[in-house]
Amino acid sequence: MARILFVTWDGGGNVPPALGIAAELARRGDSVRFLGHPQQRRQIEAAGFRFEPCSTARPWSATARTGPAGYLRMFTDPGPGRDLAAAVAREPADLVVIDCLSFAALRTAQEMGLRHVVLAHTFHGYLTRSWSRGPLALVAGLKGYHPPRLWASAEEVLVTSLPELDPGRERPQPPNVHYTGPVLPAAARPASPEGQRILVSLSTIHYPAQARALQAILDAVADLPVHAVVATGHAVEPETLRPPRNAELHRYRPHAEVMPGVSLVVGHGGHGTTMQALAHDLPLVVMPMHPMLDQPVIGRVVEEHGAARVVRRNASPERIRTAIGELLTSESHRRAAAGLGSRIRAGSGAAAAADRIGALAAAPV
Repeated sequence: MARILFVTWDGGGNVPPALGIAAELARRGDSVRFLGHPQQRRQIEAAGFRFEPCSTARPWSATARTGPAGYLRMFTDPGPGRDLAAAVAREPADLVVIDCLSFAALRTAQEMGLRHVVLAHTFHGYLTRSWSRGPLALVAGLKGYHPPRLWASAEEVLVTSLPELDPGRERPQPPNVHYTGPVLPAAARPASPEGQRILVSLSTIHYPAQARALQAILDAVADLPVHAVVATGHAVEPETLRPPRNAELHRYRPHAEVMPGVSLVVGHGGHGTTMQALAHDLPLVVMPMHPMLDQPVIGRVVEEHGAARVVRRNASPERIRTAIGELLTSESHRRAAAGLGSRIRAGSGAAAAADRIGALAAAPV
């Protein structure tokens, strides 16, 4: 039985892949525990894992109104590194699985010689070609955190994505990079909708103008022969929106429960939501909520593969209505989504990641 410690942070879509892999490891008999922001306790313990809160990390909330400076303070906060050192001093780990953006924890693992792997919950090409060259990474480098070096120092970087979609796949990959495939919360199957139902979800965390974008989507579907299931997320109060009669509003609806019965997803381009929609053979209208994150890259790549249409976050209801109407009647987009969906369903990202982690944990030092 291996002792595995996951180091995570409260970022929304980065958590489900870690939980999915952890569940597979636990099913195999390994001892798994988590270190993360205090507010993550309920979610992680509800999934059946021991949880230790970071005690010296800066307070952080993914649903608070924060900008790039807030993310930078969180990403470069030395607290999680100190907390990782304390956690392994109290209870050793055979292997530490660290979120790709937990820079302080990665540096601490490197400095202490802890055996560790990086969990990348989005395209590797985005991380190495876009994020690591952007302003947040540049400022992080000035503070002593150099993301590419930190990723390269790990025994492996596990990328929970479909390799043929990754925009960096055509270039030679570092030898420690391995693709596991997407980690989904439940077994996906092709959707079998009853009528024209669509799912609208623009992330559970806060982004600027998110409420305005949701209202524009609601206005767009008002004149369409569809029924919209809308998840507002924790950052937008449902009662602040004006839904038409053909829309139902929820703060949260598990995507795995809704996607089997819809024809289309309107999302923000988050990696988890997008991969889950494709796993159900569903085309997407992608409305990226933040230009500095992976959402525009994901939307563009899926659009290039014929399974999506991208609209701006300030798109008019008329533009959104046109995109939704086009995808609902387009067989080519549905076929493209189904082709990607069959590739995702052909393997288990959680099992593949657990195989790599288990082998590393069991290998002699």
